[in-house]
Parts: sequence; C-alpha cells; structure tokens
Amino acid sequence: MHSLPLFHRIAGQRVVVVGNGEMAEAKARLVERAGGVPCAETEAHHAKMGFVALDDPRAAEAAALRLKRLGLLVNVADRPELCDFTLPSILERGPVIIAVSTGGASAGLAKHLRLRLEKLLPQGLGALAEGLAAARERIRNRFPDGTERRRAIDEALGEGGTLDPFAQASSERIDEWLDTTAAPEGDRVLQFDIASDDPDDLTVRQARALGTADVVLHDEAISEAVLIRARADALRVPLPADPAGHDGQVLVLRRAD
Repeated sequence: MHSLPLFHRIAGQRVVVVGNGEMAEAKARLVERAGGVPCAETEAHHAKMGFVALDDPRAAEAAALRLKRLGLLVNVADRPELCDFTLPSILERGPVIIAVSTGGASAGLAKHLRLRLEKLLPQGLGALAEGLAAARERIRNRFPDGTERRRAIDEALGEGGTLDPFAQASSERIDEWLDTTAAPEGDRVLQFDIASDDPDDLTVRQARALGTADVVLHDEAISEAVLIRARADALRVPLPADPAGHDGQVLVLRRAD
C-alpha cells in the first residue's frame, strides 16, 4: 500500500484552510461536513490538521512548511509530493463511509470508481449499520464468545446471509436473526491448493475463506499478493504446522505442483 488508510475524527476541532476561491471553499465545506471548524492560519496553534489551497506553487509550499513546523498534518491541493495525507473520493451511506484513493495519482479515477460503487450499494446500507450498532449489546449477550460472535456476524452478512448488505430491507431482519440464529459451527479446517500468484485467480470460495479465517497456515511459496487477502488480524503461520494446534477457523494454503 502507498498509504495507511485512516478515518480521522475532527468533530468540534479546528482545521486550518489556507487559500481563497473555489478550491479553498471546497476544502472548508468538506471540513464542515465532517463536523470540523475551518479556521485561518493564525489559529494553527489550535489545530492538528491543515489544507493548503493556493494556486502559486511557491506560496503553497511555503504555507505547507509553516504548518508542518507547527506539527500539523498537511494536505496541499494538486501537490501530492507535499501531502502528509490525501483526500479520497467519498461514498456515504449514513454511518457507512467508503473512501476510494489513488494516493493522488488521479482524482478522476477515484471519482469514477466511487460513482460505480454508488450504483452497487443500496441506500439502506446506513440503516443496517445503525441497526447493528443499536443491537450491539444484544449481539454480545447472544454470542458471548468473541470468536463465535464474529463468525455469526460473518455468516449473517455474507452473500445470501440473513443480513446480506446488498439485499433489500436487510436492516429489518436483525431481530429475526438474533431470535432464530443458532450458534455457529465449531472450529473448522479448510485446505486449498493454490496454483497461481495472482489473487484474481482465487475462486469465490477461496477468497471468502481467506477473508474470514482466524489462522492461515501457508507454504512459503504462496505469494504475498494472495496472503494479504486474509483478514489483517488473522494469524499467519508458515507450514509445516499442525492445524490442530490452533483455535478458530483454520485455512491451510499449499502451493500446487
């Protein structure tokens, strides 16, 4: 990855916006949309983040350096080499926020990817997120074990599941899911032979298993491009290793000859 994706909470906080005209106004509107308070450079000592929107390259670089010396994270419009962070194209469905970034390579590409996603994601996605948040304590009580709880949620939100995010009115089925869902299956071991270094060659079943496994046991020949499709917090263990020595859903990946 070229960047570490983060969502930064700025509600009620000052955010410096240096510049004037449409470009600076757009940055100020974005800050306000996220609950922040746009302010001038004179208030930079109260801020942790700043935007520079100046047409003059030298003036923009100078402003960025001044803010960085004060410890602010800085974004400079159309100057990715000066940016501590870049602005993604944003898709919003209530509390669900999807950010598409190219690291400053092409804002147009990020925008059109976001527009395609707009067509795919239902408007009710925000209601589903809000419903799950409201039911958080009920979910914890229904599935007290953390691993069991994650598996139950994964099954419900998976394709064709009771709470499939792409299905209509899935937010209306949360109570039904909690009242009728049995505890998920116990520990499982899945094994796949991987013949390619290209993650696009993974089958749907393989990709889904990678995205949900608690532990991934793998040949050292399995490419990093494939392994990074696993959950970020999944335990990776090189083979040979005994699957029985690990709890949770264990995925064994071997390199096909």
